Amino acid sequence: MATAPQPTRDDFAAMLEASLGKNQSFEGRVVKGIVTGIENDLAVIDVGLKSEGRIPLREFAGIDGLHGLTVGDEVEVFVDRVETANGEAMLSRDRARREASWDALETQYAAGERVEGIIFGRVKGGFTVDLNGAVAFLPGSQVDI
Repeated sequence: MATAPQPTRDDFAAMLEASLGKNQSFEGRVVKGIVTGIENDLAVIDVGLKSEGRIPLREFAGIDGLHGLTVGDEVEVFVDRVETANGEAMLSRDRARREASWDALETQYAAGERVEGIIFGRVKGGFTVDLNGAVAFLPGSQVDI
């Protein structure tokens, strides 16, 4: 009866490197995840890493203040870090929204389209504007009322 060959140290090192490299490619990207649970004021999200991440429900809240999440929902989240000191993935829904906003702004700019936003603050020399999640500065000299 034939036995399977035992992996060598080089085989193990190659598998470990492949595993770590795969996880590192998640960092700094927006990925889709599944809501696997809701604990107190946190949503537990599985994005396919070794461990799940937890995101405050307030990051999913709409204008009405309600999150509307249920177990099994698919959501887009930003992966800050694959693993924290606690062994969890560090995820953010707010950063995912900002990334999507910047992508939309870049597309509109490339197409030469007009961008609309909502002024929400006044700063020295102008205003701060919300562009669907991305924050921009509008010089006072460019305002037409």
